[in-house]
Amino acid sequence: MILAGDIGGTNTRLAFFDGTAQQPRPAVLEVFPSKVHSGPEEILRKFLANHNNAVESAAFGIAGAVRNGRCQTPNLPWTVDSASLAQCLGLPSVSLLNDLETNAHGIAVLGPTDVTTLSAGAEGCSGNRVLIAAGTGLGEAGLLAEGNDYRPYPSEGGHADFAPRNPTEIDLLVYLLQRFEHVSYERVLSGPGLYNIYQFLRDTRRAEEPAWLTEEMAKRDPSAVISEHALKGSAPICEMAMDQFVSIYGAEAGNLALKGMATGGVYIGGGIAPRILPKLQGPGFMNAFLAKGRLSKLLEAIPVRVILNDKTALLGAARVAFLRSPQRRIAGAE
Repeated sequence: MILAGDIGGTNTRLAFFDGTAQQPRPAVLEVFPSKVHSGPEEILRKFLANHNNAVESAAFGIAGAVRNGRCQTPNLPWTVDSASLAQCLGLPSVSLLNDLETNAHGIAVLGPTDVTTLSAGAEGCSGNRVLIAAGTGLGEAGLLAEGNDYRPYPSEGGHADFAPRNPTEIDLLVYLLQRFEHVSYERVLSGPGLYNIYQFLRDTRRAEEPAWLTEEMAKRDPSAVISEHALKGSAPICEMAMDQFVSIYGAEAGNLALKGMATGGVYIGGGIAPRILPKLQGPGFMNAFLAKGRLSKLLEAIPVRVILNDKTALLGAARVAFLRSPQRRIAGAE
């Protein structure tokens, strides 16, 4: 069977797939907390012990830059090596890709109910696409248009310098520079980044933190608490933090669209977007996306869609494993 993995800073998903590259179907899927394990090999051994299936081909997406089959993960103390994974599986080789690259591959197998549209763009649009995804970190990738198909390619654009657009964001940058040597977009567009924005608003006295909220944050993940109360409208400081987050998210999505000349569409992935969809559907995201001066008209013609399927990266990894399976290439199954 085909084995696919999505190795994230928070969770690692592993699944066996049947079907085809165009229609991969998960037969067995398990989710493991990443941080309590020493590495993906330990997780793989647990998964394989539970499921006695022969592996014909495997591919893994990982949150980090992959070079020569190796990745030093920025949000985990792991060095992940494709040769080690292949040895663990008893295969000659496996595919190790950046997780946004596997997400980009997954777009090809999504159905209409797996996405929702923020902006329809121009009729009959075509061309390159880009993908941006905020979660534990911030990932970005491109999809190069090649005829009627797309060739995904990875990027580490989430670690590019955060570029403030107004006095408040300039103050945010100054605040974060006191804490971090380098302030990237990931420092503001991620789960921890949302909390960074919240702390900035609190510490610079732009908003008050009520005592009940302080107590709740001490017991739960602060970013989850902020999101929850921002959506409920039950804490003004959380609403302010979320509004700032959404505006910066839209601005960076627009930046990525320009850099990738993404006339074929912008996709918003990651774990955060579906949870804050009502905020993304408000004016803040698209206003910031379009605010590019002389290039605003170009951006108005670009479709913008949110990916709702949280298994997109896993589906993309499965697609890669299907396409690179020696057995299926020999059989002409592609």
